[in-house]
This record gives sequence, C-alpha cells and structure tokens, in this order.
Amino acid sequence: MKKEIKYTDEPLGDLRVIKDFLPSPEELAFKEENVKVTIALSKTSVDFFKREAQKHRTQYQKMIRRLVDFYVARQLRGKTGG
Repeated sequence: MKKEIKYTDEPLGDLRVIKDFLPSPEELAFKEENVKVTIALSKTSVDFFKREAQKHRTQYQKMIRRLVDFYVARQLRGKTGG
C-alpha cells in the first residue's frame, strides 16, 4: 500500500500565474524539414496524442513534433527578449 499523503495549510511561498503558452491540439499540424529521432514517452502521453490525432484526422507524431517546436520557439523568444 502506498504511503498516505497528509496535506497541510502551509504557505506556498512566492507564486505567480503564467499564461498558458502550449498550443491546442488543433494547432499541432503543419509541414517542415524533419530529422528522425527515437524517443521514449509515457504511455499516457502517447495515448493522449493518438486520441487527439484521430479526432483531428492527423498523425500523432506530427502533433508531438509541433508541440516540441512551439516549446523551442517560446524558449528562443525568451532568450532574445522578444
């Protein structure tokens, strides 16, 4: 049996709300030069992308690739101050 988690009313510290910068599943499809890689992902993540890809009639690999591309673009903008 897993150890029970006990929650308390301790202060959480200095928190800030950040804007949701991740794209919706609908935005995760478009063409670009690609490099093939092998990556191990959790079953939960792959199942999610497969379901969403089926709903939007696209490939789940394209959606994952677009998500990574959005993340990289966001990080690059942060480093250039844009």
